[in-house]
Amino acid sequence: MKYFQLLLLLLLVSTLCPKAQSVQDDFEGNGTITSWYGDACNINTSFTNPVQQGINTSATVLRYEDYGGQYANVRFDVANNFDLLIYHTFSFKIYVPSGGLTGSQTNQVSLKLQDGTLVEPWSTQSEIIKPILPDQWQTVTFDFAGDTYINLNPGSAPPITRGDFNRVLIQVNGENNYDHVLAYIDDFSYDGTIPAGPVFDILVWSDEFDTEGAVNSAKWFHQTQLPIAGSWYNGEIQHYTDRTDNSYVENGVLKIVAKKESFTDQGYTKQYTSARLNSKFAFTYGRIEVRAKLPSGVGTWPAIWMLGKNINEDGAYWDTQGYGTTLWPDCGEIDIMEHWGSNQNYVQSATHTPSSFGATVNLGGQSISTASTDFHVYAMEWTSQKLVFSVDDIPHFTYNPVIKDASTWPFDLEQYLILNVAILPEISQSFTASSMEIDYIRIYQQSTLNSTEILKTPDFNVYPNPFTDNITIRLDNASEQNLIVGLYTLDGRLVNSYSRPVSDSKITLNKLEYLPEGIYLLVFKTDKQYYSIKAIKSR
Repeated sequence: MKYFQLLLLLLLVSTLCPKAQSVQDDFEGNGTITSWYGDACNINTSFTNPVQQGINTSATVLRYEDYGGQYANVRFDVANNFDLLIYHTFSFKIYVPSGGLTGSQTNQVSLKLQDGTLVEPWSTQSEIIKPILPDQWQTVTFDFAGDTYINLNPGSAPPITRGDFNRVLIQVNGENNYDHVLAYIDDFSYDGTIPAGPVFDILVWSDEFDTEGAVNSAKWFHQTQLPIAGSWYNGEIQHYTDRTDNSYVENGVLKIVAKKESFTDQGYTKQYTSARLNSKFAFTYGRIEVRAKLPSGVGTWPAIWMLGKNINEDGAYWDTQGYGTTLWPDCGEIDIMEHWGSNQNYVQSATHTPSSFGATVNLGGQSISTASTDFHVYAMEWTSQKLVFSVDDIPHFTYNPVIKDASTWPFDLEQYLILNVAILPEISQSFTASSMEIDYIRIYQQSTLNSTEILKTPDFNVYPNPFTDNITIRLDNASEQNLIVGLYTLDGRLVNSYSRPVSDSKITLNKLEYLPEGIYLLVFKTDKQYYSIKAIKSR
């Protein structure tokens, strides 16, 4: 057991000092690049290699199809910026079938480096263009120290002296044309590494919405008090209520329902109702994931967003608890997801700060064709340096101001989560009701375990052990009312983390039948002490 204790201690300590990360992808499932994205083109990152010959006999490749977009390209972002002073070379294999080309463009491929945090990331880009031949696999290498490069802004410094690049674009046969291109790309690599970002691996708060009926009042507060003017901001025309008509849990899903109905409250009669929920949990830095399906209809405005815990807003939960000291936008606002029914297939993220608020310039989004018919994971990663927004792990906006002060970066204090569906004056006359559905919300942070903390083996009971689908931890004399448990493999990989209420001095982890047979470690902290327990999974 001492071996297991040491292993896990080293694992958790290592999360505080993350190692450098390679940047490569073989499209066989072994890559470190997870954010491939096509601009005005179709891409498939696991396409069967149609030409397994020559220098590339691998099974799968990236398929790139420029269907006539004026500025088509494929791209990805990295967690931290490239340092090109020592390592400055990118390479990949490419195959362009001549039958997939239209027009008379020069056969070429370019690699562009950009700052993805800018509203116009191309404005400071640096580009290298290389000739290619159709109908054969070839390896193309781009050396930003030795090759001829093109800075879109002639005033930009040489790329190897810069540290603002965090986006890579690949473009075949140039831009500003409407010709079609089919290409296959494989074995992308960078000859250096980038600093790995924080590892948000500890689940600190969640709601799985697994209790039927009213929303869990221990986690959520219904914000219903109207602003002084008698109407919500931005011209919204709804009442927010605490009724189960407007917010409830059903079949493991939270539903926030906007309805057309006459409703009188606080001396005002309005023709629409909805719900606005404040989380009773606030945090600084981490990753938040919300799996949601959005309402539809012109005039609907659902949002998943955050405000500073210190906001002075009458009727907001944290203001009622005495924390309201700061007016908006000085408190900071983080819009993880906004969606307008008038632009059905588009979702947006934004920040509001004293430097830019209201019609903020700090925003970005992407098209989601099934936003109102399927669930998608809307996520935001928040560090001391930047905010990164994504849908289904595809980033679309990064907020990373060069100068971070009270005007640009009020995001060094705790924020809380808000869920709501607003109704705008242009609501369709035929609208009756629509809901935002949320499957789960999970907030992760970085482990705080350090080398001075001792990982002990507790006397707590674990049963059954071996287990098949459920396992219970008996916690006699523990003071916690809620426990967060990490489930690890013996090689140090975090399989999952769970937040469970302590009931009758025990917690139960269920639905573990998916785990392969083997030995696992259950890790948790109680009474300011970390503990590990070995558990055996059997069939």
